[in-house]
Amino acid sequence: MEDDAPRRRESISLTFVANGLENKGVELLESLEEGRIPGHDSGPEEGGDNRNEASPEPFSGWRSLQPALRATRRFCREHAQLFQWICTGLLSTAFAAFLLTAGLLDFQRALALFVLTCVVLTFLAHSLLRRLLGPRLLRCVKPLGHCRLSFWVERGLALTAFLGLILWLILDTSQRPEQLVSFAGICVFIGLLFACSKHHYAVSWRAVFWGLGLQFVLGLFVIRTEPGFIAFQWMGNQIQIFLSYTDVGSSFVFGEAMVKGVFAFQISWLMQTTMGTTATETLSVAGNIFVSQTEAPLLIQPYLADMTLSEIHAVMTGGYATIAGSLLGAYISFGIDAASLIAASVMAAPCALALSKLVYPEVEESKFRSPEGVELTCGDAQNLLEAASSGAAVSVKLVANIGANLIAFLALLAFINAALSWLGAMVGVQELSFQLICSYALRPVAFLMGVAWEDCPVVAELLGIKLFLNEFVAYQGLSQYKQRRLSGAEEWVGPKKQWISVRAEILTTFALCGFANFSSIGIMLGGLTSMAPRRKSDFSQIVLRALCTGTCVSLVNACVAGILYVPRGIAADCRTLLNATLSNSSFEVYQCCRQAFQS
Repeated sequence: MEDDAPRRRESISLTFVANGLENKGVELLESLEEGRIPGHDSGPEEGGDNRNEASPEPFSGWRSLQPALRATRRFCREHAQLFQWICTGLLSTAFAAFLLTAGLLDFQRALALFVLTCVVLTFLAHSLLRRLLGPRLLRCVKPLGHCRLSFWVERGLALTAFLGLILWLILDTSQRPEQLVSFAGICVFIGLLFACSKHHYAVSWRAVFWGLGLQFVLGLFVIRTEPGFIAFQWMGNQIQIFLSYTDVGSSFVFGEAMVKGVFAFQISWLMQTTMGTTATETLSVAGNIFVSQTEAPLLIQPYLADMTLSEIHAVMTGGYATIAGSLLGAYISFGIDAASLIAASVMAAPCALALSKLVYPEVEESKFRSPEGVELTCGDAQNLLEAASSGAAVSVKLVANIGANLIAFLALLAFINAALSWLGAMVGVQELSFQLICSYALRPVAFLMGVAWEDCPVVAELLGIKLFLNEFVAYQGLSQYKQRRLSGAEEWVGPKKQWISVRAEILTTFALCGFANFSSIGIMLGGLTSMAPRRKSDFSQIVLRALCTGTCVSLVNACVAGILYVPRGIAADCRTLLNATLSNSSFEVYQCCRQAFQS
């Protein structure tokens, strides 16, 4: 008997544990739905009390409600789409009423919300029309795919565009002859790139001319048209307002969902359709508008191992030719014009793809001609809080990276200048510095951009700093020249110029907009090699060529800006300014007096 006691205790314990592991919540819900209570309908063999069989069930009313519950559940399941549409309609109506009320009270204050709403509605309408009318439109435009018709249509459009450009240049440059220098600069840079092309016979001139054409159209819209200029200026102001909400200006980061889900795909579709490039390289270059040179290849990471050398060269060139949207805040905090930064980054995307196909044409068979085979993976964040936390972590890393770069490269520049000054003093050359060497070596490049010759030494100095150090230090130097101009400082102090003209500032902003510097070679190789280790030798083979191409993309971008730039604001009407000004020593008055004297 004493031996049986532990066994009984063990049996009781195991039974209790087994019963405790049952899902009591599910059992309760099922019992209530069937009109009974758990434990009240168990038989004698399960340990139930026989008196429960005769006792009335207190929840017996559930049995009468059971058909109604099942019918309600079935109705909700069958009409789930209808309920979704009703909720969406109610929310949309409430939002429309809110937007209308806000617009009636103060439209200027509600302008940002109105623009964002229009952007969202545009993409929703595009998606809906593509789903409903896509096959019909495809059948309508299918006859245009005939070879003979396509040949004549393409040649006719190309000839019309070329003649229109020549006529426009003749009429426009008659008022501003300095634009011809910028046009000559485009021809020189493209000629040099063609001379250095890997396969001269395989150059796709369709991609080259379409890319340059898209760049020119974007520049024309942003720089010349009033709506485009106002739109990009408004966008830059919104970024500045957003940055004023935080103590760390460079924490501004474009949303990952915006890049992956909407804008990158739409921009890449436009470039791929017109230029005839593949889906992967086009998507990566379009993504560079929003993210950095190491983040954009993440969009196509699964396909890097199978991409051709020409496609990899395009990916690298796009990374070198643009800046990340997350760095706009840092550059704007230096005092650089926000509208010019945004315009330069957008215009550089098609130009990077065009010049990449000029330098390294496609001679292999690509696997990614169709965009259907390219799918993007979703982010790791599961909810809004996790996404916000991840974004904050990225911002901290970004700010630390910017600070470390500035400290390291400013220290390096100071050391180089000290060494050069020491060496120059030995041979009687005073004040020899890295900036002085660059101001002489790169002066022809600055002149071909369309910069006035007197401003070329300063611009060439900034170009050299950007190429051999990085764009952070160069933009910081440009901001110092701009602050001197705005403060009304003397233009010349001895033989050195203290500030440059507004036109030179704008062109320099375009020319510096890119990651093309020697310090970025390691960043590019490290990022791509970690994604596709077996292509390391291919990456190392073409990275220098891509760096040179990316540098020329920024220079061509500046040349296009030089062709299209026109003075705006007060400086555009000197007579009105001088008549309305009694005693003022601002830069605008100085510039107007100087222009009046020269004319």
